[in-house]
Amino acid sequence: MVSYKELGLVNTKDMFAKAIKGGYAIPAFNFNNMEQLQAIIKAAAETKSPVILQVSKGARNYANQTLLRYMAQGAVEYAKELGWEKPQICLHLDHGDSFEICKSCVDFGFSSVMIDGSSLPYEENIALTKKVVEYAHQYDVTVEAELGVLAGVEDEVVAEESHYTKPEEVIDFATRTGCDSLAISIGTSHGAYKFKPEQCTRDPKTGRLVPPPLAFDVLDAVMEKLPGFPIVLHGSSSVPQEYVDIINANGGKLPDAVGIPEEQLRKAAKSAVCKINIDSDSRLAFTAAVRKVFAEKPGEFDPRKYCGPARDLMEELYKHKIINVLGSDHKAE
Repeated sequence: MVSYKELGLVNTKDMFAKAIKGGYAIPAFNFNNMEQLQAIIKAAAETKSPVILQVSKGARNYANQTLLRYMAQGAVEYAKELGWEKPQICLHLDHGDSFEICKSCVDFGFSSVMIDGSSLPYEENIALTKKVVEYAHQYDVTVEAELGVLAGVEDEVVAEESHYTKPEEVIDFATRTGCDSLAISIGTSHGAYKFKPEQCTRDPKTGRLVPPPLAFDVLDAVMEKLPGFPIVLHGSSSVPQEYVDIINANGGKLPDAVGIPEEQLRKAAKSAVCKINIDSDSRLAFTAAVRKVFAEKPGEFDPRKYCGPARDLMEELYKHKIINVLGSDHKAE
């Protein structure tokens, strides 16, 4: 058993309370490798933003849970090297789908876990979430749950259709499970193809897809039922078209990739939404930089020469999200 406190990590309790009061959201960035982690920590340290390092089940299998623990510990020390005296870094399991994986993450030093029982019948979701909460809370580990279903694909999480969260269920669910935060469905979606072309309109000037607006009426109803309760948005990448264009111009094939407009995320961040998940955008930045290097220098074979530019572009992206979208900069001085 490893306590996250020994690793210098924090849970999300104070983070979320301050975010709700301050009208901003905490960035939750997924990472799978060293370059992503370096970029996240550098961006958070330079902007003094609290940050959540997210690890999906797939990333955990890819990177190895023991390595991840030491990477998180190293991230805290790296942040201090960069001049961030008291880093506010959380290590969070994204989309845990069983009690066993959540327990394993708690035991391995994660400071927060998500149990995603959203695909289960309502009562089964409650029972599973409550079991995880009871275990995690023994070790002061915070628990995120999910109510409602997001469409799209992210690692092992696949759903054809979204189902908006039912506001009338949230009080009962939060009370009976004891969860610390709740991921809801209001129209965000996993992956780089968040909406089908037929769901969108096209900008007559650029020809690009314009996605439908988020269901802020559902969010407002949830906030009315659970005033001051931490709300989470998954699937909130904006799919920056400049990255899509670079990928497509250099041998890639991402037709009609579209994400959530940043102005809608800014609006959400000023509400009780205190954690916004961003994964696909960093994947696109990484891929855009790598493809550009390979197109311009086809003889390059040193990973540092193409992963380095990828790391730099991701850092630029993370800073932009922190400062211009979520408003979390200088909240962890």
